[in-house]
Parts: sequence; structure tokens; C-alpha cells
Amino acid sequence: MWVPLEDVDPVQLLAPTRKAVSLFGAVNMRTGQLITQFDKKFDAITFSHFLEKLLKYRSRGRRMVVILDNARYHHANLLKPFLKKHRKRFMLAFLPPYSPDLNPIERVWKLTRRLCTHNEYFPDLQDLQAAVSNQVALWEVSNETLRKLCCII
Repeated sequence: MWVPLEDVDPVQLLAPTRKAVSLFGAVNMRTGQLITQFDKKFDAITFSHFLEKLLKYRSRGRRMVVILDNARYHHANLLKPFLKKHRKRFMLAFLPPYSPDLNPIERVWKLTRRLCTHNEYFPDLQDLQAAVSNQVALWEVSNETLRKLCCII
């Protein structure tokens, strides 16, 4: 970072921690509604819980297509019975490797980081989660921001 000589160097506070919280998310490409779920970590069990939550938002008589990257937990053997049971309700579509930008949710994550976390200091993890939760709550109903962001007609 460049700072003019006559100015004092800026100080950026950091919280030295390895703690994390995981956030699953999906955008309804018909309405622009965001569906999210916070968890302690990304794994096959938490992912299956998120898929169960997504089923509640499926339109009757329609098959839901979930676009995914190739994370290991998306391909876990633990998911196979669940996927077999619900194969008529939804389908998993995997993106080619190294192309996560094709997934509309990545645009949402980028905007969320810019609006909530850029140049912000969070003394603890709960403060960070609260800031993200507030933003996500605004997008839980169909909205124009996500419709434009995800190119929904």
C-alpha cells in the first residue's frame, strides 16, 4: 500500500485467529431469492442438511437443478442414498474444474464480502457472522439486486 510521505502510516487491526464459520448458499434463478445456512464446517453431513433445506423451496412439479463446483464433499458416498431417494426432485450439475465463476452464487459471495467485510475489523467471529447475517437477511426475499447480479430475466 502506498502512503504519501507526509502522512502517518495507517494501522490495520487484525484478529489473529483460525476460527471460521461456513455459509452454504443458493440463489433461486427464477425469483432472485437467496437461501443460506450457517454451519461450523463444510462436509458431506452439513451439505446434505443444506440440500434438505433446499427441497423445501422447490416448486411443486418442477425438478430443481443445483449448480456445484467439485468440492470433495459434493461427491461424498454419504450423499448417494439421499440423492437416490430424491432423484426425481432435484439434480446436481457440476461445473468444469477451475471455473467457479460460472456459478451465480459466486457473484453473491463477492458482493457480500465487498458490502460486509472489506476494510472492516471484527474483534471476534460472532461480529463477522452478524454482519454477514444482516446482509443475507435482506436477500432472503426475492429482490432486484440479486436478479440483476445473477442475470435473472
